[in-house]
Amino acid sequence: MNQPIYSLVIPIFNEEENIIEMYNRLTQVIEKLDGKTEIILIDDGSSDHSLNMIRELHQQDSRVCYLSLGRNFGHQIAVTAGLNFVQGKSIIVMDADLQDPPELILEMIEKWQQGYQIVYAQRVSRQQEKWSKRLTAYLFYRILRRLTKVDIPVDTGDFCLMDRQVVNILNSMPERNRYVRGLRAWVGFSQTSVLFTRSPRYAGDVKYTFSKSLSLAIDGIISFSRVPLRLATYLGLISAIVALIMILLVLYWRVFTPVTSLIGYTLITIAMFFLGSVQLICIGILGEYIGRIYEEVKGRPLYTLKETGGLVKNYIDSNLPN
Repeated sequence: MNQPIYSLVIPIFNEEENIIEMYNRLTQVIEKLDGKTEIILIDDGSSDHSLNMIRELHQQDSRVCYLSLGRNFGHQIAVTAGLNFVQGKSIIVMDADLQDPPELILEMIEKWQQGYQIVYAQRVSRQQEKWSKRLTAYLFYRILRRLTKVDIPVDTGDFCLMDRQVVNILNSMPERNRYVRGLRAWVGFSQTSVLFTRSPRYAGDVKYTFSKSLSLAIDGIISFSRVPLRLATYLGLISAIVALIMILLVLYWRVFTPVTSLIGYTLITIAMFFLGSVQLICIGILGEYIGRIYEEVKGRPLYTLKETGGLVKNYIDSNLPN
């Protein structure tokens, strides 16, 4: 079988308003490439007409393959599912909302042909995004970089090109709470960036709500850093020191100023709230790590497949997640 040189992995969740425009712009780029190309669309449990539109594109264009997951497993798992089935030597991951401009793929491929094995798109600005979104994203990437020992580039998303060797390593990683852009940086190899201005969505609503963005941020920090665990230890030490100081102060006040109003319910209440908050923070941090251990030991598959199109049967069987 004549395997493709380039594979495009595009997760889709309720993107019926963007699919046709995305496909049209992609095909214009593909026509300029120097090798066979496959487009793998991953339907992540869409509730609109996205899957029907994907089926139609597959019938019209043999280059379009698709996977339909059993339910909505989330963006990172959808990307992982696509990576499990790619056959190309150069794999490009991008979103379907056209905030990742397809035209940038040509520049990424040039970098790959120069010898780079990972080429990530790095944002220099964000068009028509709220200041709160820009501020939280700016802070998150820099905090994450300070907390981890992995050199995760700032202002980068999942829009990237990866060499086949890199994808093979990513596919061998069994962890379930996946932060793909962090894993991509962790594997190493020669990496470089291409700069771009992030455009607004072509149509439709933003899929990464604040709660989903926060969850992804927590996954990124917990997956690549033990600093939160050390923070819990530091908080415990600080609370112990504060408690010791308070004991000494109470003894001093009791002996030398027995009529002070600081001794009594006010002081006790402050101490209870302080120690209680420290305990809850530490329990919450431990809970995040223990929860991830729990997810790992269950050994469930990362996702379930409801339907596929355009993929070789024996290739699917050999790549189903354990």
